[in-house]
Amino acid sequence: MRNTAEQQSAEQAAPGWRRRLIHTLLYGRGVDRGAKSRARVGLAILAFVLGYGVIALRLVTLAAAPDAHNVRRVSADAVSTGRPDILDRNGEILATDLKAASLYGEPRKIIDVDEAVELLTAQLPDLDAAEVRERLSSGKGFVWLKREISSQQQEAIHRLGIPGIGFLVENKRVYPNAAEVSHIIGHVNIDNQGIAGIEKWLDKSGLADLHMAGFATDRLVKPIQLSVDLRVQHALRDELVQAREKYQAIAAAGLVSDVNTGEVIAMVSLPDYDPNNPREANEPTRINRLTTGVYEMGSTFKALTLAMGLDSGKVSLSSSFDARLPLTYGKFTIHDYHAQNRMLTVPEIFTYSSNIGTAKLALSLGVDYHRAFLKKLGQLDRLRTELPESADPIVPKQWGEISTATIAFGHGLSVAPLQAVMAINAMMNGGLLITPTFFKRTPEEATAVAMRVIKPETSEKMRYLMRLNVEKGTATKANVAGYYIGGKTGTSEKVVNGRYSTTKLFNSFTAVLPADKPRYLLLIMLDEPKPIPETKGYATSGWNAVPAGAAVISRIAPLLDLGPRFDLPPSDRLILAKSGQ
Repeated sequence: MRNTAEQQSAEQAAPGWRRRLIHTLLYGRGVDRGAKSRARVGLAILAFVLGYGVIALRLVTLAAAPDAHNVRRVSADAVSTGRPDILDRNGEILATDLKAASLYGEPRKIIDVDEAVELLTAQLPDLDAAEVRERLSSGKGFVWLKREISSQQQEAIHRLGIPGIGFLVENKRVYPNAAEVSHIIGHVNIDNQGIAGIEKWLDKSGLADLHMAGFATDRLVKPIQLSVDLRVQHALRDELVQAREKYQAIAAAGLVSDVNTGEVIAMVSLPDYDPNNPREANEPTRINRLTTGVYEMGSTFKALTLAMGLDSGKVSLSSSFDARLPLTYGKFTIHDYHAQNRMLTVPEIFTYSSNIGTAKLALSLGVDYHRAFLKKLGQLDRLRTELPESADPIVPKQWGEISTATIAFGHGLSVAPLQAVMAINAMMNGGLLITPTFFKRTPEEATAVAMRVIKPETSEKMRYLMRLNVEKGTATKANVAGYYIGGKTGTSEKVVNGRYSTTKLFNSFTAVLPADKPRYLLLIMLDEPKPIPETKGYATSGWNAVPAGAAVISRIAPLLDLGPRFDLPPSDRLILAKSGQ
């Protein structure tokens, strides 16, 4: 009996022992169980507070930036992202972003597709009902229905309360100056991606990568400032519009460049287009003729040929060349338009614009020398600037004497006009070839990228010849009082069906102002101008491009801080005397 009682007592004590062991393992020895429970409750409360805090913070973030939430719902579809403002050199806005709502659908949430289509097309009549029905029936998670709708349309559709229909606020690119700077700025597509001009350059320069990485937000993208002066741009375009209409030209173009820095101050190519309606840009007549087009620049190239001769040391201003008879190469004959039929000095070759004299000067230096000089001036290679639109020059495959003879006076080699301007800038600025830029550049920055191509004294002689041509040569109609203009005309016959046409001309006029201390170069181009009574039946550059250039100079000189100077001596007593010639 005793053993039985002891056994029962042991069995009753066993559960208590096990409980004490479990308690020790769970809580340790000497631990206040009540304190432990309170700590756990506090920890649980803290966890709940932190969890709800994260959720609340997330909700606040989404409320403050609803676009970011919507963008995730778009999945692989493109969303218009922010771009930097583009400003002119004085801070005027050329391109900026505005917020615009776009309409989207979530087909999986659409209850009645037919009803949704009927309601949406009633508010947006330009929607294609069949296309909208197809998209809303696709079963996708997200589809665009219409980009960039008005606030009134957004409100009306919102009131319809259609399940699965929503709005995404995007960035819409706006160009407040319309066509004024279209060929410089370019334009964007519906997703705010640059596809032409500076806009395309921006994307190629890393903006698109920043967007994809999520770094280029509206708050992080800084404005960019161009070298363009909107005031000068407007004046140039206005005068070109008038000249094109007056002389019935099929196209016109113009450019103002800083000869000492290479900055493009203004650039116009007509017909242009409104970047707010970029479909116009697809028309082939609206290309940028100054960078994308390549042309035989005519007598404008004579400035390069004469500079080559003077810089070689083998030709001086007093040198003479025989222009009594035409030059004949097989079936080709080179004539002078203003034939003098006598020996001509270098200044006379320039002022009479003698093809024969210019060709003989180039031939006296040789084919290889001529080609190497033009290569050094960047005329045989594609010009690269910030504008993606550019073209390769058309260079003769076989460059013999006939090529040198014709290229010397601007036929047989086609270049982009901006390319020719770069070379003529070097003729005027003391001999430094500077790649053009559409961004602001200091003189020090220009010097760092410049390359000397002719001697400073050669540049002085070319300034003299340019001014002399305005005083008594083919550009006398550009002699704007007070501004001491220098200039060279260019008239070239266009190639039609493989032959030069005598009725279709491409005219140009290049002016430097002022000629004694050059700061700016102006290029005017007219494509196929017609003779009018005022031009006495003529259609050459001196009768149309030059007067147009004079009108431009009268308007832009004050804007460029060029004050008039009167009673200045002629070029031989001002420019040549100063240079010691």
